[in-house]
Amino acid sequence: MNFSQITEDLFIGNHPSLKEYDRLRELGVRLIINMRFTLGPKPDPHQPPLNLLWLPCIDSPLFPMQVHKLIRGTQAALETIRAGGKVYAHCAYGRHRGVAMGACILIAQGHDPQTAMRLIKERRWVADPFAYYISPRILKFASEWKP
Repeated sequence: MNFSQITEDLFIGNHPSLKEYDRLRELGVRLIINMRFTLGPKPDPHQPPLNLLWLPCIDSPLFPMQVHKLIRGTQAALETIRAGGKVYAHCAYGRHRGVAMGACILIAQGHDPQTAMRLIKERRWVADPFAYYISPRILKFASEWKP
């Protein structure tokens, strides 16, 4: 599993396998946000199971991520964090869609968009929040987010 800890309560990475859920649980993760379009999450067989939220998005400039999905993921993340849990946001490789979701969570926690994107880039070397088709979605989220 390839992941990076961005803040005390936010991790961003690639798609975890079912056997890697245990590692996430050990880290305090209680919510996994899956931004992949074609590969949904595998149900967690453990009790209590990790919460899994699938928000299918295509990683393409031709199909921009829908802001309502970023809002939905952010709301779920904030609820989890307020309850003492941590969040793991991912896509296939942890470069674009999972990074966008992570940036939105940071924005909702009070970071300005540029600071959120820089923080992720500093802590996850493969992250590309400044990609020409990713950063506009993050900025659109920031303009529409109503706490």
